[in-house]
Amino acid sequence: MKKMTLLSLVAIAVLFTACDEKTKNSAKEMASSATKTVQDAATNAVEATKETAKKATQTVAKATESVKEATTKAVESTKETATKVTEAAKEAVSTENELGKKTYAKCVVCHGKTGTTKALGKSAVIAGQPATDLEAKIRAYKAGTRSVAGMGKLMTGQVASMNDETIKAIAKYISEL
Repeated sequence: MKKMTLLSLVAIAVLFTACDEKTKNSAKEMASSATKTVQDAATNAVEATKETAKKATQTVAKATESVKEATTKAVESTKETATKVTEAAKEAVSTENELGKKTYAKCVVCHGKTGTTKALGKSAVIAGQPATDLEAKIRAYKAGTRSVAGMGKLMTGQVASMNDETIKAIAKYISEL
């Protein structure tokens, strides 16, 4: 039995030794085939990535162009809207405060067309003062309780015929000069 076991072991060793060359060649072929497959897969992956990147770049370029066009249209639309709103506001102010503009006509002689002239070289510039302050000053002149640089009697005569609506209108008009 010992001989049989020993012979079996020898036969197995011979078989493995004989198969070992075949196995080595087969393993080399498989390794070479696997390497080629991996290289081909890597090449395909690189090409696919390049193609995807190219398509993505084209898509981004198209999207960028679309955004530029949309932005340009939005800016143009905003400019048009702003112009229309500005024109409407100017028209509304001019027609809304026609009373103030008309009433101010008699003030132009002393205060100037834009309200920036110091009346008789004595008064402060009236343009741009807050409407509430101007209303209070005009009411004080009308009541005869205000006299700046000796101009009280002259101003009292100028504003004597103004009612509340007219005072508010002219104060608003002057504040917007």
